[in-house]
Amino acid sequence: MPPATTPLTETKPSKTAPESASFLRTVPALCAVGVLIVGQLYTALPVLGLLADSWSTTTAAAGWTTTAFGFGYAAGFLFWGPLSDRYGRRNLIVLGLLVTALTTAAVATAPNLAVGCTIRVVQGLSAATFAPPAFAYIAERIEPTRRVAAMTWLTSSFLSAGVLGQVYAQSIADATGWRTVFLTCAAAMTGGALLLHKLLEREDPSPPTPSTTSVTAYREMARLLTKPSMALLLLTTATLLCGFVAVYTALQVAGPAALSGHPDKMLLLRASSLPAMLLVPLITPYLVRLHAAHRVVGALLLAAMVSAATALLSHDVNVVLLAALLFVFVFAIAVTAPALVEAITKHAPEARGTAVALYTFALFTGASTGPHLTTAAGTYSTAFTLTAAVLTTGALLAALGQRVRT
Repeated sequence: MPPATTPLTETKPSKTAPESASFLRTVPALCAVGVLIVGQLYTALPVLGLLADSWSTTTAAAGWTTTAFGFGYAAGFLFWGPLSDRYGRRNLIVLGLLVTALTTAAVATAPNLAVGCTIRVVQGLSAATFAPPAFAYIAERIEPTRRVAAMTWLTSSFLSAGVLGQVYAQSIADATGWRTVFLTCAAAMTGGALLLHKLLEREDPSPPTPSTTSVTAYREMARLLTKPSMALLLLTTATLLCGFVAVYTALQVAGPAALSGHPDKMLLLRASSLPAMLLVPLITPYLVRLHAAHRVVGALLLAAMVSAATALLSHDVNVVLLAALLFVFVFAIAVTAPALVEAITKHAPEARGTAVALYTFALFTGASTGPHLTTAAGTYSTAFTLTAAVLTTGALLAALGQRVRT
């Protein structure tokens, strides 16, 4: 889930500026593919029980498939950014989609948990090829007056994948089984590669320069990590998707009695929070009037309060009330993500691309730990209580990160 207002890689002016790309042709296509790619993190959540049955293991153990993808995805961002500078945005996007289609199809062939987790790591690594060049392409090709809107919509598509990926997986798995979930996604990725190959403007690869080498990028990462404000904000980032994934995992494996044996209610519950994702880009012009750090702290505390309130509800809570609380929770998470990017890049104005790569790594590392937070909790109420504690900690770290000297 990369930034709403800044590219993942630095864009330097060239002697010949690239031609502008059509907003209406480019952004919707990138958003659709973005939902498909990021959704792979979440597609395993609704089918954990099916995976456990198929692989003769437990639901908790099957949760490692989400962790495996998340770690691979997070690590991939540390490698692909410099390559998109060197080999071209469209080239890396298209090639990465084709490779991800293969790895996604391979998940459907996994005979056991160990093989499944291994393939999911590789799938995560290949899926990470999309976001860096996609954001860089928007930064370079979309006209400046519409660039912020394009960044915000692409970021929102990544966030909405958390809901859409689960809705899709549950719908397909209930009808045809869990393997079809991944095979269908693989086919869609192949189609996405062909579509973007046609829509995205062709570009000539650039020769390697000191600014596009991995060694330079890693040195810059190490330097940024020595800044207390940056380290604190990155720790905050790790709590964001940790809480988000923990909540949805808790609903799946330890949800209230009202959801037990009612897949239609679970589907409705997941879909009910999608409007919250769509609302954030529409109100972004008003949100940006607030300081980024204030938005981070306020939104995280709101999400924490909702999670704590949910933990206090009885095990037979009304689904409508739970859906309303989940809507507010998801809205707060969706507000926090772009605000965190803005806060982080303000602390690294000379190295925004590298800072955002670290942000994304922290974000999905946190997402990988979410299922295990729920497993450690054991019960529905405890899982939401722990999530509230994690998000409150994130808010405190963000407040401290804003106050310490860089």
